[in-house]
Amino acid sequence: MTQSQTIHATCVAWNDRAVLIRGGSGSGKSTLGLVLMGMGCSLVADDRVIVMRNDDRLLARAPDTIRGLIEARGIGVLNADPTAQAQVVLVVDLDETESERLPPRRVVTLLGSDVPLIHAVDGPHFAPAILQLLKAGWSDR
Repeated sequence: MTQSQTIHATCVAWNDRAVLIRGGSGSGKSTLGLVLMGMGCSLVADDRVIVMRNDDRLLARAPDTIRGLIEARGIGVLNADPTAQAQVVLVVDLDETESERLPPRRVVTLLGSDVPLIHAVDGPHFAPAILQLLKAGWSDR
């Protein structure tokens, strides 16, 4: 059985591995999504993301009405070549700021699935670190 819900977020993907970027209005969800797109990620959805649980996979896709569109604050709504859907492997919460150098592993539960969660980090390495997590995950060493 497939469950789904619509979340106020931005979602971009590297290949089939997606990050769901959530936070309040004006927190920088679309901005971070655009930065990651500039680094080679593809747009899944901006503003509203449909998240579906299909067996053990958590998938994200855009509502038809906004597929291929992303807002750039102060510039307007931009076109993008969207990815139809991707597996959510990471959630970024921009409403929370990380204070620890090596934070504990956190998870958030979406539709009954636990997904790794990271908080916002103030620094130029934040977007590249997210991209590297999408590409290769965390080290266990």
